Amino acid sequence: MTEPIFHPAIPLAELPRGRMQCVTVAGREVLVCHTREGVFALDNICTHALARMDEGRLRGAKLICPLHGASFDVRDGRVLGPPASRALPQYPTRVVAGTIEVALEAEASAETGVKTQRG
Repeated sequence: MTEPIFHPAIPLAELPRGRMQCVTVAGREVLVCHTREGVFALDNICTHALARMDEGRLRGAKLICPLHGASFDVRDGRVLGPPASRALPQYPTRVVAGTIEVALEAEASAETGVKTQRG
């Protein structure tokens, strides 16, 4: 198993608790959610009908799809309510020097051809 590669996503100060924001990380749309329990990152596309999850609602740790109301747990991506039956892919996060970073698989990052520079 290869080590995940963390990429800067968004400054923590720009994402208040109780909010979510779609960001592009290594060429992939990722939804970053800031809850009372921490910061979590998931794919931005619903596994049921391909809706953009950033157009939905965040209620605590529950993410609700704007199209058909499927709901997911942002902490692990699992389905909380139909019509979705597959979990949302979830990615590890960390906060370094005030910036939320999201880890993607090394293989997926290499496929995008995007390189991240740290300064």
